[in-house]
Amino acid sequence: MTRRILITAFEPFGGEAVNTSAEVLRLLPEKLSDWAVQKALLPVVFGRAAEEALKTPADLIVLLGEAGGRRTVTPELRARNFRDARIPDNAGHQPRQEKILEMGPETYETPVPVEALCCQMQQEGFDIEPSQDAGAYVCNDTFYLTGLQSPAPVSFIHVPAQPDQAAAYARTVARVIELAIEAVFHVSV
Repeated sequence: MTRRILITAFEPFGGEAVNTSAEVLRLLPEKLSDWAVQKALLPVVFGRAAEEALKTPADLIVLLGEAGGRRTVTPELRARNFRDARIPDNAGHQPRQEKILEMGPETYETPVPVEALCCQMQQEGFDIEPSQDAGAYVCNDTFYLTGLQSPAPVSFIHVPAQPDQAAAYARTVARVIELAIEAVFHVSV
Protein backbone atom coordinates (compact mmCIF):
# COMPACT_ATOMS: atom_id res chain seq x y z
CA MET A 1 0.00 0.00 0.00
CA THR A 2 1.38 3.38 -1.02
CA ARG A 3 1.66 5.93 1.75
CA ARG A 4 0.47 9.46 0.96
CA ILE A 5 1.82 12.86 1.93
CA LEU A 6 -0.34 15.93 1.57
CA ILE A 7 1.79 19.03 1.01
CA THR A 8 0.00 22.36 0.97
CA ALA A 9 0.98 25.95 0.26
CA PHE A 10 -0.86 29.26 0.23
CA GLU A 11 -2.14 31.52 -2.49
CA PRO A 12 -0.75 35.09 -2.66
CA PHE A 13 -2.03 37.55 -0.06
CA GLY A 14 -1.56 41.12 1.12
CA GLY A 15 -1.55 42.48 -2.43
CA GLU A 16 1.43 40.36 -3.53
CA ALA A 17 1.42 38.60 -6.92
CA VAL A 18 3.39 35.55 -5.74
CA ASN A 19 3.55 33.43 -2.60
CA THR A 20 6.92 31.71 -2.28
CA SER A 21 5.33 28.70 -0.58
CA ALA A 22 3.26 28.06 -3.73
CA GLU A 23 6.40 28.26 -5.88
CA VAL A 24 8.14 25.75 -3.61
CA LEU A 25 5.12 23.43 -3.75
CA ARG A 26 5.13 23.55 -7.55
CA LEU A 27 8.79 22.46 -7.62
CA LEU A 28 8.45 19.51 -5.25
CA PRO A 29 8.49 16.01 -6.80
CA GLU A 30 5.44 13.76 -7.14
CA LYS A 31 7.11 11.17 -4.86
CA LEU A 32 9.26 11.50 -1.76
CA SER A 33 10.78 8.41 -0.12
CA ASP A 34 8.45 6.23 -2.22
CA TRP A 35 5.45 8.06 -0.78
CA ALA A 36 2.92 9.58 -3.18
CA VAL A 37 2.79 13.37 -2.93
CA GLN A 38 -0.56 15.11 -3.12
CA LYS A 39 -0.46 18.89 -3.48
CA ALA A 40 -3.04 21.51 -2.55
CA LEU A 41 -3.09 25.30 -2.71
CA LEU A 42 -4.93 26.77 0.28
CA PRO A 43 -6.83 30.05 0.57
CA VAL A 44 -5.36 32.67 2.89
CA VAL A 45 -8.54 32.69 4.98
CA PHE A 46 -8.80 32.03 8.71
CA GLY A 47 -10.42 28.65 9.36
CA ARG A 48 -11.12 27.85 5.71
CA ALA A 49 -7.51 26.93 4.91
CA ALA A 50 -7.56 24.20 7.57
CA GLU A 51 -10.93 22.94 6.30
CA GLU A 52 -9.40 22.58 2.83
CA ALA A 53 -6.28 20.83 4.16
CA LEU A 54 -8.40 18.32 6.06
CA LYS A 55 -10.38 17.29 2.95
CA THR A 56 -7.55 15.16 1.54
CA PRO A 57 -6.81 11.88 3.34
CA ALA A 58 -3.08 11.46 3.98
CA ASP A 59 -0.64 9.62 6.22
CA LEU A 60 1.39 12.80 6.78
CA ILE A 61 0.46 16.45 6.26
CA VAL A 62 3.13 19.07 5.60
CA LEU A 63 1.89 22.64 5.47
CA LEU A 64 4.08 25.26 3.78
CA GLY A 65 3.83 28.99 4.33
CA GLU A 66 5.70 32.17 3.51
CA ALA A 67 7.33 34.23 6.25
CA GLY A 68 8.42 37.75 5.39
CA GLY A 69 11.53 38.84 7.23
CA ARG A 70 12.98 35.35 7.64
CA ARG A 71 16.21 34.47 5.88
CA THR A 72 16.11 30.68 6.10
CA VAL A 73 13.72 27.74 5.96
CA THR A 74 12.15 27.32 9.40
CA PRO A 75 10.16 24.22 10.38
CA GLU A 76 7.79 25.06 13.23
CA LEU A 77 7.75 23.26 16.57
CA ARG A 78 4.24 24.34 17.53
CA ALA A 79 1.18 26.42 16.76
CA ARG A 80 -0.56 28.61 19.33
CA ASN A 81 -4.27 29.04 20.05
CA PHE A 82 -4.06 32.68 19.01
CA ARG A 83 -5.11 34.94 16.14
CA ASP A 84 -3.83 38.48 15.70
CA ALA A 85 -3.89 39.66 12.09
CA ARG A 86 -1.88 42.76 11.20
CA ILE A 87 -3.64 42.74 7.80
CA PRO A 88 -6.98 41.24 6.69
CA ASP A 89 -7.01 37.74 5.21
CA ASN A 90 -8.12 37.28 1.59
CA ALA A 91 -11.78 37.25 2.68
CA GLY A 92 -11.40 40.53 4.56
CA HIS A 93 -11.33 39.06 8.09
CA GLN A 94 -8.92 40.63 10.56
CA PRO A 95 -9.21 39.00 13.98
CA ARG A 96 -7.30 40.80 16.71
CA GLN A 97 -5.92 39.14 19.84
CA GLU A 98 -8.39 36.28 20.07
CA LYS A 99 -8.29 32.55 20.64
CA ILE A 100 -8.74 30.23 17.67
CA LEU A 101 -10.79 27.80 19.79
CA GLU A 102 -12.24 29.20 23.00
CA MET A 103 -11.86 25.89 24.87
CA GLY A 104 -8.90 24.57 22.86
CA PRO A 105 -5.44 23.70 24.16
CA GLU A 106 -2.88 26.51 24.26
CA THR A 107 -0.66 24.83 21.65
CA TYR A 108 -0.45 22.07 19.07
CA GLU A 109 2.99 20.44 19.18
CA THR A 110 4.10 18.65 16.02
CA PRO A 111 5.18 15.03 16.50
CA VAL A 112 7.99 15.66 14.01
CA PRO A 113 11.32 16.04 15.90
CA VAL A 114 12.05 19.44 14.36
CA GLU A 115 15.14 20.35 16.38
CA ALA A 116 16.87 17.02 15.69
CA LEU A 117 16.04 17.20 11.97
CA CYS A 118 17.36 20.76 11.73
CA CYS A 119 20.57 19.76 13.52
CA GLN A 120 21.13 16.85 11.13
CA MET A 121 20.37 19.02 8.11
CA GLN A 122 22.74 21.76 9.27
CA GLN A 123 25.46 19.11 9.44
CA GLU A 124 24.53 18.15 5.87
CA GLY A 125 25.03 21.78 4.82
CA PHE A 126 21.43 22.97 4.63
CA ASP A 127 20.46 26.50 5.68
CA ILE A 128 17.69 25.72 8.16
CA GLU A 129 16.64 26.71 11.68
CA PRO A 130 13.85 25.47 13.97
CA SER A 131 11.18 28.01 14.90
CA GLN A 132 8.99 28.21 17.98
CA ASP A 133 6.68 30.90 16.63
CA ALA A 134 4.40 30.25 13.64
CA GLY A 135 3.07 33.80 14.00
CA ALA A 136 -0.54 34.79 14.61
CA TYR A 137 -1.84 34.91 11.04
CA VAL A 138 -3.34 32.24 8.75
CA CYS A 139 -0.22 30.02 8.83
CA ASN A 140 -0.44 29.52 12.60
CA ASP A 141 -4.23 29.23 12.42
CA THR A 142 -4.03 26.49 9.78
CA PHE A 143 -1.26 24.60 11.60
CA TYR A 144 -3.20 24.70 14.89
CA LEU A 145 -6.58 23.64 13.49
CA THR A 146 -5.20 21.00 11.11
CA GLY A 147 -2.92 19.58 13.79
CA LEU A 148 -5.74 19.21 16.31
CA GLN A 149 -8.21 17.69 13.85
CA SER A 150 -6.07 15.46 11.62
CA PRO A 151 -5.56 11.77 12.44
CA ALA A 152 -2.21 12.06 10.60
CA PRO A 153 0.87 13.84 11.96
CA VAL A 154 1.04 17.49 10.87
CA SER A 155 4.12 19.61 10.31
CA PHE A 156 4.52 23.23 9.20
CA ILE A 157 7.49 24.72 7.35
CA HIS A 158 7.94 28.43 6.70
CA VAL A 159 10.01 29.57 3.73
CA PRO A 160 11.32 33.13 3.30
CA ALA A 161 9.36 35.48 1.04
CA GLN A 162 11.95 35.24 -1.74
CA PRO A 163 10.41 33.55 -4.82
CA ASP A 164 13.73 33.71 -6.70
CA GLN A 165 15.10 31.20 -4.13
CA ALA A 166 12.20 28.74 -4.47
CA ALA A 167 14.34 25.99 -6.04
CA ALA A 168 16.79 26.01 -3.11
CA TYR A 169 13.93 26.09 -0.62
CA ALA A 170 12.25 23.15 -2.41
CA ARG A 171 15.42 21.05 -2.00
CA THR A 172 15.50 21.90 1.71
CA VAL A 173 11.78 21.17 2.19
CA ALA A 174 12.09 17.83 0.36
CA ARG A 175 14.92 16.79 2.69
CA VAL A 176 12.93 17.85 5.78
CA ILE A 177 10.05 15.68 4.61
CA GLU A 178 12.31 12.68 3.96
CA LEU A 179 13.77 12.94 7.45
CA ALA A 180 10.34 13.50 9.01
CA ILE A 181 9.07 10.28 7.39
CA GLU A 182 12.09 8.41 8.72
CA ALA A 183 11.69 9.81 12.24
CA VAL A 184 7.92 9.60 12.65
CA PHE A 185 7.28 6.35 10.79
CA HIS A 186 10.61 4.62 11.59
CA VAL A 187 11.46 3.80 7.97
CA SER A 188 14.73 4.29 6.12
CA VAL A 189 14.83 6.80 3.30
